[in-house]
Amino acid sequence: MKKDYLATPELPAKRVSDSEIEQVQPVFKAHLNSQNRLFGGQLVAWIDIVAGAVARRHCNRNVTTAVIDSLQFKEPVFPDDVVVLYGRMTYVGKTSMEVRVDSYVEALDGNRKLVNTAYLVLVALDENGKPTPVPRLICETPAEKAEWEAGEKRRQLREKRRSEMF
Repeated sequence: MKKDYLATPELPAKRVSDSEIEQVQPVFKAHLNSQNRLFGGQLVAWIDIVAGAVARRHCNRNVTTAVIDSLQFKEPVFPDDVVVLYGRMTYVGKTSMEVRVDSYVEALDGNRKLVNTAYLVLVALDENGKPTPVPRLICETPAEKAEWEAGEKRRQLREKRRSEMF
């Protein structure tokens, strides 16, 4: 696993903390579905924006989303709630990056309830819109190392699904 953390002189490795992002999003009437709850597609859009910003910070390139893993909504979000999205890098390949985005609903007292956890794969693009290498990822904490190992497993599962056309 150590080789995954090595960097080339052209692309120095970056820490997870170098690209993490927290976005706060108030929920307005325009964000609601017919049940007066946050429209799921709106949350997906916010998640994709946060993941894109994390990946862009990591590779200093434009990026495109290749995969969004399954989404499970654990808590409803209502009008005037505040959604907090926290994104961080979890795994990198040669040109791709996996980003985890946790979404929370935050109460007035500051308590947060998890709404969703999503993993997205984004690809770094060169000036011609073609995939280009990304910096290695420095995992410093046990949690970051565990995410890396889980990211390797998720990558294998994605490859298996793709090969089976599932």
